[in-house]
Amino acid sequence: MDQSIQLAIKNISRLIRSSEAKFRKGNFEGSIIDKKKTYLILKSNSNSKILFEKFKEELSNLYTSKFDLIFDHKLKIDEVKKSAIIKNLRKKSEEKLKIGDFKGSIKALRRSEKYFIN
Repeated sequence: MDQSIQLAIKNISRLIRSSEAKFRKGNFEGSIIDKKKTYLILKSNSNSKILFEKFKEELSNLYTSKFDLIFDHKLKIDEVKKSAIIKNLRKKSEEKLKIGDFKGSIKALRRSEKYFIN
């Protein structure tokens, strides 16, 4: 595996865990900043399937829950509908970020990630 991809995987894992820790402590602005950095790394390495899979795996570990209504809902909708939901939630996140609602922004982004993972 390429050294730059290994570094990107390490940085993504670190940023996801950091974002989660900040979210749980109530530092919503710091949490959204870490998420944005994660997406920038993914975008700059968009052709790496390994990096993308590690990202999804890290999110799966983070959002796995015994009682997950989003998981149940994902089983009943098709891929087109799921993509539309993700797009709308990310748009909502950006809108809330523009008005300075960091808590609302990170919550919408986290919800979109739950639809994104398997």
